[in-house]
Amino acid sequence: MRIRIVDAFTDRPFAGNPAGVLLFDSDAFPDDARLQRIAAEVNLSETAFARRLPEGGAADWALRWFTPAAEVDMCGHATLATAHVLHTTGAATGTVRFAARCGILTATAREDGAITLDFPTSPLVPTAVPEGVAAALGAEPLGTHDTGPHVGDLLVELADERTVRALAPDTAALGRHSRRGIIATAAAEDPSAGYDYVSRCFFPNVGIDEDPVTGSAHTALAPFWSARLGRADLTGLQASARTGLVRTSVRGDRTLLTGSAVTVIEGELLA
Repeated sequence: MRIRIVDAFTDRPFAGNPAGVLLFDSDAFPDDARLQRIAAEVNLSETAFARRLPEGGAADWALRWFTPAAEVDMCGHATLATAHVLHTTGAATGTVRFAARCGILTATAREDGAITLDFPTSPLVPTAVPEGVAAALGAEPLGTHDTGPHVGDLLVELADERTVRALAPDTAALGRHSRRGIIATAAAEDPSAGYDYVSRCFFPNVGIDEDPVTGSAHTALAPFWSARLGRADLTGLQASARTGLVRTSVRGDRTLLTGSAVTVIEGELLA
């Protein structure tokens, strides 16, 4: 079985967010315990497992995502990585439909080589700032929002880009305040630099202290900043050490996420 490591939301190797991708020809996935063991062995923030579905249905491929510690409902960068593998290997062309725990997702290849994902927009609900979040982050929130069941994060707005970049949080303490983790965000200091807002994502509850570039988080970041900035089409920079750009476009209850991807490793799973 071929296994590939793909850097997503970047156009160059060793940046963006790496994801493992495995494609199955079988009629069913291996048992959950085996998928979890493979994801733990790969030891990236997400490993995607996809299997082809019969023709004529609502989707072309079934898709699941596992962190080293748990299966998740929705993952943007590993979906982008999977679509990239399908298109670069000739297994798919045009738009690919995925059946996932969060519903039907699509990935459309663009002429410039980028891929646009169609994901559900996360419902944002303002919340009181939970006690202890400021201390765990090491910064005072301007406000917080719940991001709904599929994402499961607490979105925390901070004063400025410099504050987001300087965060050195107590990730274990952050895990007490949401199902998956914390999205910290602020407006871009200089929008002429090519992005409109910045973010960093900390997901201790699924075994990820800091995720390099998080597509699913942008289904919450996009509507949040689109409402603030008055534009549907924006670009987000995730300011992790690897960094990555996510172009976002809010279309009501759907959010489009566009980015590039690069395959950096291809090998064979022997076990």
